Amino acid sequence: MAFEELKQRQSMVWGNGQFELVAETIGDVHDALVAAIDPAEGDLWLDLACGTGAVAERAASAGAAVTGIDLAPALVETARRRAGRLGLDIDYRVGDAENLSDVEDGRFDVVSSSFGVIFAPDHRAAAAELARVVRPGGRVGLTTWIPEGEIGGMFSMLAPFQPPPPPEAGSPLDWGRRDHVEQLLGDAFDLEFENRISRLRVEGLEEHWQLFANNFGPTKTLVDSLDDERREELHQAWLDFYRSRYGEGLSEHEREYLLVLGTRR
Repeated sequence: MAFEELKQRQSMVWGNGQFELVAETIGDVHDALVAAIDPAEGDLWLDLACGTGAVAERAASAGAAVTGIDLAPALVETARRRAGRLGLDIDYRVGDAENLSDVEDGRFDVVSSSFGVIFAPDHRAAAAELARVVRPGGRVGLTTWIPEGEIGGMFSMLAPFQPPPPPEAGSPLDWGRRDHVEQLLGDAFDLEFENRISRLRVEGLEEHWQLFANNFGPTKTLVDSLDDERREELHQAWLDFYRSRYGEGLSEHEREYLLVLGTRR
């Protein structure tokens, strides 16, 4: 599958379900990212692969002039509705993190992405755009899942139930490796890294499954694609994966991530 075909599919997959419900489970990450960047009044801020707007809303509430760009039209529409309800003036657009064709060089003081740009299949193209649109002295802030952490294990658990990605596509988890991020962004940014933990609270294993099976676009799309037997096998694999770590009484679990901060040279 060529990248363009893959991205067209991704634009639909991520809009399948109420992603904002899943985004709420990483609200602590969004708070940490915006706090680490420390927005100033009037900062021109781009939230790339913005999803349903969690980071963009926090930045705008802190006084930044925010643009949010995402590949999935359904997520952008939800983000616009949320901004309207909150009374926030955020410029949301549909766009491709690998080709920000309507954004001029050095346009933004800040570019952020919380577990978003990592899903662009061409890592080098996405990294080049991150660097291009930030002004000299501007800042970048990313959160990325660590391959050895719980989310990496979840990806491995899901792999037998879905077709493999194109071999030339970069793994989202590679963005959780410091050396990989250095290779992508180190020439353009002075980088800092910090390992962090996000805590998710749920009322049990089954509630956890239902949240992701019904609202997290990639998982919901996978569930919808399976016949009844394979769907139940996936259901049990999910429960077994988390049961093996937390037992039957799952109420809180920890997800390791990497906070990446950079200043544009």
